[in-house]
Amino acid sequence: MKKCLKKKNIAGLSMMVLTLLASCTKEEEAVIDFSDGEVITATELKSSDEAEFISEDIIGVVEDVYAADEISSTSKSNYRSDYLPDCVTITTVVTDTSKEKTIDFGEGCELPNGNVLSGIIYLSYAKDMDLVTKTLNLSLENFTFNGVAVEGNASVERVRDNGSGNPQSDAAWTFNGTYSDGDTFSFNGNRTREWIEGYGSGFWGDNVFLITGKGTFTGKLGNVFTKEITTPLRREWSCRFIVSGVLDISRNDATASLDFGDGSCDAKGLLTYPDGTSKEIFLRRFFNN
Repeated sequence: MKKCLKKKNIAGLSMMVLTLLASCTKEEEAVIDFSDGEVITATELKSSDEAEFISEDIIGVVEDVYAADEISSTSKSNYRSDYLPDCVTITTVVTDTSKEKTIDFGEGCELPNGNVLSGIIYLSYAKDMDLVTKTLNLSLENFTFNGVAVEGNASVERVRDNGSGNPQSDAAWTFNGTYSDGDTFSFNGNRTREWIEGYGSGFWGDNVFLITGKGTFTGKLGNVFTKEITTPLRREWSCRFIVSGVLDISRNDATASLDFGDGSCDAKGLLTYPDGTSKEIFLRRFFNN
């Protein structure tokens, strides 16, 4: 397996949420017990967060590749992002109306955040790079994320300027995953991501995003719950944790919420249960590397 290793002092690509743990060692404390008797277990939370992270990482790769093309085309300079390592092979076929890109991770390629991807992401969008709004379409072939086999597709509506001077994307996706032990999940959702800092710098570690959206997770037993961002999540690629924002976790008519804090890069959050009680918890980045 070919690998491309980078220092991990700056870690993390965006995900909508991190795994909830009330203790670094006791996952059972992360169980959310709703007032109607419904329970979201630590295992379900971990699996759903992994699904979110996979979705965000895949779409993040696509947006990085597109941004490099956009900046090079509009600025007429030889721009290159430093996010994707040399073990990723990108080929481009240009038709009369479109650009078709193959992003090939081979048998395994490690991103700066430590995640190992293999297989292919196919990306297509309109050839005219002067368009201020683009639709990016992606699909997967023989794709794995840290050993999880992933199938699915996504569509990303991207604007160069959202009226505040920042690039912004609205993504809709459906992904299905299969773990090595045969367990499966599905995850679909929509999210809006505003790129508020670092666009065009060429250094991935200074990128900052504000994220809103909602997703629905279905586990192997058919259990379903939703996660909705009620206060935009601030994602700084220089920090492995979301530094601020609020996320609601719901099943049926009961909701718990997680406040990610005041902007500090730390592993703490405040979880408020459906009965109104709150507890400070630790946030563990799943797929620890």
